[in-house]
This record gives sequence, structure tokens and C-alpha cells, in this order.
Amino acid sequence: MQPKNLKRLLRALERQGLDVTYNDRTYSVRLVNSPDAPVAEVLLPSDFPVEAKALKQLANLASVRHPSGGCVCRACATPDFHPGDAGVAIGSVVETVGQVIPGAVGSDINCGMRLHVVDLTIDEFLAKRDQFVERMKGDYFFGTRDVTMTANAMRSLFQYGVPGWLDAMLDQPTGSVVKSDLSQLAQESERIFLDGSMDGDWKLAPEELVPDAGLVRDGGLATIGGGNHFVEVQRVDKVENRTLAHAWGVREGQLAFMIHSGSRNVGKYIGGMWRDKAKATWQKGLKYPDSQIFPLSTYSHPELVASYLQAEATAANYAFVNRLLLAELLRLHLREVYKDVEAPLVYDLPHNITLPEGQGWVTRKGACPAHVGQPVIIPGSMGAYSYLMVGRGNPAFCNSASHGAGRIRSRFDLNRKGASESEAELGLTGVDCITLRQERRIEEAPAAYKPIQSVIDVQVEAKMVDVVARLSQVLTFKA
Repeated sequence: MQPKNLKRLLRALERQGLDVTYNDRTYSVRLVNSPDAPVAEVLLPSDFPVEAKALKQLANLASVRHPSGGCVCRACATPDFHPGDAGVAIGSVVETVGQVIPGAVGSDINCGMRLHVVDLTIDEFLAKRDQFVERMKGDYFFGTRDVTMTANAMRSLFQYGVPGWLDAMLDQPTGSVVKSDLSQLAQESERIFLDGSMDGDWKLAPEELVPDAGLVRDGGLATIGGGNHFVEVQRVDKVENRTLAHAWGVREGQLAFMIHSGSRNVGKYIGGMWRDKAKATWQKGLKYPDSQIFPLSTYSHPELVASYLQAEATAANYAFVNRLLLAELLRLHLREVYKDVEAPLVYDLPHNITLPEGQGWVTRKGACPAHVGQPVIIPGSMGAYSYLMVGRGNPAFCNSASHGAGRIRSRFDLNRKGASESEAELGLTGVDCITLRQERRIEEAPAAYKPIQSVIDVQVEAKMVDVVARLSQVLTFKA
């Protein structure tokens, strides 16, 4: 089925400098003045809106080419595709050769998803819901959490990620982790993408977080963050693939908790620094790219490419531990309130990251890896279903999948109009949202997002992923 008024839409896009075609739920886009750039493909259900700004941002990204050598050889976007605030569309995926693009990842490095399951029924959970929520509000909103670390643990975290942090904690446990089952955390590291460890360098982290000795009390660790980040208690509503679900420890009727957060201020520090460095190294006398997206080339600055990738890995390691600690605080309070619960990890994976794949690197911005057999976590909006999927490794989409439903209304629009709309119009009827900021509840209302079922269906039809289980929202923490 073709979108309504397709010819009119394509003519309008052409007037904006875009060469766009449409075929079988896929838009193909390229800048009119960049015929040598790869054609970028966007998978969108036919009834989804087409945002010219997002298409222009993707076409700009696909055309990024360093004058010293290096280019984008493939570009695509997942169906949660929408404009990004920093000039790169959310849902973009690019494969580069001879160059990396710091701005394509941005500042929320290794923002990602983490999913645990819990052997509690919904009735058992709701019977002590208030007690549990009050404990979580303290840690998530009022700073009662204790994630104190030694200087050595903090350096190990940045250098080696989860395994390095665990080794340091086994040597000298600090903070609330003294109550954790460290052997369980060690076993679960196998269920983290890349084992939760990348090639970082603690010297590239913010200086105040890596002192020579003493204790570090980092106010950013184990924090959710703003915007679309969340911690959500869910129920496993339906299992579609019983074989995989059993292998991953997932059963109908279980509770689950899903975490969406990233590298917080560390990512802002590293992402911002390297966007500036990429611009500063642009060859003097050459015109800046119209997109203001600056790559780093292996031909002219191989040492900077290597340094950037290590800096990005340093922030990624922090993000892996941040999600682990958000989950561990929740698991500890579950055990306090509901006693003997194991709450094992199903999987943890990133969606803002550069990884060595294909001919060079694949950078995903608001899209996640979906390799063959790999767990994929795709949340819906607050109050909608979320999905546990399995990757099918579709090379046409760089072995990727969406990281969520994707915004359809901006936060500005919701702030301006949302307060005058009813709960039903916003999709908030029956939604249990725990937040200190009422405007956050409106900004992140289900009406702000695309329908998750269409996002899932079109990716299943495109053989990017398959459904393993569907989860429904019980309550959501929003900072």
C-alpha cells in the first residue's frame, strides 16, 4: 500500500533538495547535489508520517565524506525514524570506511536497554507496590542510593567496563553493592552485549571521576536521566517463541523490569569534546560541510580515529555499569520487599554506538544491533506494549533494528498543548507513572509516540527481527 498523496509528497521533498523514491514500505533518499553518496533507505509503514527534516538529516549523514579519504558506504534507518536535535536523525545507521563520525553517535554514548525477569505474579507485586515504590523513589529521585567506589574501581570501570568493575568490587566492595550477589553479577556479564566491556582508557574520563586514591561518590551513576529514559516494571503478557523464551528464562505471567539509560554526563563530556575536535581538525581553507557533520579520517588522522574510538568505548563502559547499577538497586529493593527473588538478567544491549562491522565501522544512532540469534529489546511508549525480539541479521539494514517506537510529537508540542488535552487523548488513562515532574508525564505520554505494533510488524515483515515475547506496562519511573 502506498502513502496517500505520494506524488505530491515526493515533489515537495524534491523542492527541498532531496531525491526521494518509494517502494514497498521503503523510502530511498539522497541529496540532489550529492549523486555520489549512497542512497539511504528508510523502512516506514505506509500510514506513518514522513518528516522532511528527518529525511534531510539522513541524506546529509549518508553524504559525509572526508576530503582526505573516507566515506559512508551504506546508510539506512529503522521505522522509529524521526528528527534529532543535533542534526542526526534518530534511527539512523551508517557503515563507514576510512572514517568515523563522532556526531553520528552524539553525547548519549551507549544509551541502551536492559531487561530482567522476576518470578512474582502481578498480584504479589501489587500487594506491596507502595512499599516498593517508596524505596525506589528514594534511590532514583532523592539521592538515597549509595554507589560509592574506590578510585581503583572507578578506573577499572572506565578501562574495562563491567568485568573490570566487578574484579575491583570483589577485592573491595563498597556502597550498596556489599549486599549484592557478586557471583550472580559475574555470571550475568555473559548476557551483556560484548560482555559489557570495550577497550576504554580511564585517562580519557572526566578528571574528577578518576582520582589517584580515596573514594569516589559520582552523582551520575545509577541515574535514569531525562527525556525518554525510564525504568519500567512490566508483565510478560504473551510468549510467541517458546523455545527461545525458555532458553532465555522468560515465561508468561512473570514480572519484568526494563531499563533505558546511557552514559549520562560522561557521554556528554566525551561526545561534546570529540564533536569539537572533529571540527577543529577540518583542513584549513576548505569549506565546512553544509550539514556541519565532521568526520575523522584514518588517512589524515589515524591517531585521532583511534583515540576517539577509545574515548567512546570509555563512555560506553560507564553506561554498561550505569544500567547494571540501576538494575541492581531495583533488585536489592525487590529482595527487601518481596524476599527471595533472583530477578536474572535477560539481556543488555546498546543503541548509540560505533562498532567494527562490515567493511569498516557501523554507527547506530537510536538503532540497536540485531545480529542472528541475538536478543533485541524494543520498548513501546509508556502504557503501550514492549517487545523482546530475536535478531535475524538482515544485511540490507546493517544487521540493525529499531530501539523503540519513535516520537511523533515533539516535547515542545506536548508542553504547549498537552496540559489542555484529556488523559484519554494523551493515552495516559490507567498509566502508572512515578515522577516528580508532571510535565515529564505529559511529554512522554503515549500520544507522543508512534504505534509500537506497526513498528514491530514492519520489521518482522522485513526479516530484521522476530518476536519472542510481548510485555505490558505495570508502572514506570521517569526522572
